Amino acid sequence: MIAFAAAVFFLIITPGPGVLSIAGVGSGFGFKAGNRYLIGLWLGNNVVAVLVASGLAAIVIANPTIRTILLYASVAYLFYLATKIAFAGSKIAFIEKQSAPGLINGLTLQLINPKAYAVHTTLFSGFAFMADQPAWEIALKFLVMNAIWIPIHYLWLGAGVTLHRLDLSARTQTIINILMALSMLAVVGLALWAQN
Repeated sequence: MIAFAAAVFFLIITPGPGVLSIAGVGSGFGFKAGNRYLIGLWLGNNVVAVLVASGLAAIVIANPTIRTILLYASVAYLFYLATKIAFAGSKIAFIEKQSAPGLINGLTLQLINPKAYAVHTTLFSGFAFMADQPAWEIALKFLVMNAIWIPIHYLWLGAGVTLHRLDLSARTQTIINILMALSMLAVVGLALWAQN
């Protein structure tokens, strides 16, 4: 179970759409709005986990047409978000909206987030530590995943809120935007590469 917990930690803490966007909401809208968005991400993350663990995601993704449509919809959204980040200029505002993204936005992002499906597929198909009791293993995996997922996402939200409060130079803010955009594009590239 220690190897599973380590895998959860490293798979979740690395930049992906969820953690980058929660940092962006924290940076652009503060903690209260970020908390609502984080709850949506959490709900969406658990929905994706249920879909993967139950095999429903595998059935849907087994259809090449549906898989391709979902892949390109996800890639288009992630590319759009990366572009918004890169061209935010010297202002640290990862997500430019008049009103703060909320619970539904977080839930929706996770449902189209290719990293969420890849992470959960890895975690549920590997790391068997109770092979003779699969229901208990799945329940423990959900418990461990959420015990790690929640604080990591609050750390990313806190990082965004902290960036919002800092008086950084325009050059530093631009560099941060470009690095975040490149991280998002790396996720897009990995999604496309995995399709081939």
